[in-house]
Amino acid sequence: MECAYPCGVCNKTFRNMGSLKEHQRVHTGELPYRCDVCNKTYINKHSQKVHQRVHTGECPYCCDVCNKTFRQLQDLKVHQRVHTGERPYRCDVCNKTFTKRCNLKLHQCVHSEERPYSCDVCNKTFRLLQPMKLHQRVHTGNVHIAVMCVIRHSGTWVV
Repeated sequence: MECAYPCGVCNKTFRNMGSLKEHQRVHTGELPYRCDVCNKTYINKHSQKVHQRVHTGECPYCCDVCNKTFRQLQDLKVHQRVHTGERPYRCDVCNKTFTKRCNLKLHQCVHSEERPYSCDVCNKTFRLLQPMKLHQRVHTGNVHIAVMCVIRHSGTWVV
């Protein structure tokens, strides 16, 4: 099936007008679906429905190996990699593999000299946002928490 509906902003194409209209909310910022419990807003009905499970406690997806439950099917699929050993995301520099794409992205900064985050108090620079935020606690007196950020945490954070 041909994608005949292009977005006028980013040129991404869609198979039908409804999908295009929903996508355009990314550019307009429109969030028409609201949670009736906490008033958080969403771009589509599905996202709102999945969010509602936070309030109801519903976890309709269950791992058939360990019986852990999940609110979203995708979370179950990622979890199942624990049991299968699947690590589909590979660093093209060092060949280290990851179960999640976001962990690969975090890892890739290890190979870069770029340090785009800097402390607004002492100008120390960081490769990742989270360690920089934790570092800033040194300046506010929350040192007991900040000390942990300087240590390489599970091979993920590099300060």
